[in-house]
Amino acid sequence: MQNYTLSQIAELLGAELQGDGALEITKIATLANARSGHIAFLANSKYRTQLESTQASAVILSEADAPYFTGGKIVVANPYVSYAKLAQFMDTTPRSASQGVHPSATIHPTAIVSDSAAIGANVVIEADAVIADNAQIGPNSFIGERVKIGSGTKLWPSVTIYHDVEIGADCLFQANSVVGSDGFGYANERGQWVKIPQLGSVLIGDKVEIGASTTIDRGALDNTIIHSNVIIDNQCQIAHNVEVNSGTAIAGCTVLAGSVTIGKNCQIGGMTAINGHMSVCDGVIITGMSMVTKSITEPGIYSSGMPHTTNKEWRKSIAHLRNLSDMKSRLKALEALAKS
Repeated sequence: MQNYTLSQIAELLGAELQGDGALEITKIATLANARSGHIAFLANSKYRTQLESTQASAVILSEADAPYFTGGKIVVANPYVSYAKLAQFMDTTPRSASQGVHPSATIHPTAIVSDSAAIGANVVIEADAVIADNAQIGPNSFIGERVKIGSGTKLWPSVTIYHDVEIGADCLFQANSVVGSDGFGYANERGQWVKIPQLGSVLIGDKVEIGASTTIDRGALDNTIIHSNVIIDNQCQIAHNVEVNSGTAIAGCTVLAGSVTIGKNCQIGGMTAINGHMSVCDGVIITGMSMVTKSITEPGIYSSGMPHTTNKEWRKSIAHLRNLSDMKSRLKALEALAKS
């Protein structure tokens, strides 16, 4: 990790510096675990009391919290965003592949691979694929025919990109993600399943991040589309003909069934399931473990997952739930009796 002085950090973040600008910072840490030479951050004022006990040499914090810390201060409007940006500057994550083409890689003669791209061990790149400048393709990855991968995009090991998929610039794909696999399309003829070839593809914009073991299916006829600046967590399933618009975040183990459309700047909590052919408008937040069975047309926060409780209370609630139909009938009877 590269070391920075406090004055350099303030300049990088466009922030106000309070304290010794020559102080050298060697690591980012939490307030609780920071030591001398470390910089921490305070993103939530309810943890303000930790400023009294932290051993951090400096803290990234807001103007409102600055008076409560006596060490070096980087004063910003949004401490969490500033922490994220500093972490990028100090990031020591290695490349997914060394510069150049590994001798064990197999590249079709018609594929076009930039001289500045990095191709790892045992990578297979099929006919007419195009790998742009500074792309990194991790070991054991497969790039299908006519795939286009934009500049600066990084694939970690064992990523599979099927034929005709197009990926923009500066994207990140974690290990074992699969893009362009067949959508779940079948017709039933007298009990026999007849496979429907999936003739669409997957189009992915710029600065998209895909989590480990996430799958994105190709479209049946039209394309599956993931717009720019979308982040998708690990182990998600994005079915055929889904469209996810820019600025949306999807947490782990979420399932989007076929032909779902998600608007801009949405947040979808983990283990959410959205039924096929539903649409979700811009600016929607769906909390974890929700089941979306009809389209959402108004921005806001939506939930359907049941929060945990003690087993005893849960069993009581389920018992009452099973009796709702009978209770409804009895209530209607009482109402009719009262009106007579």
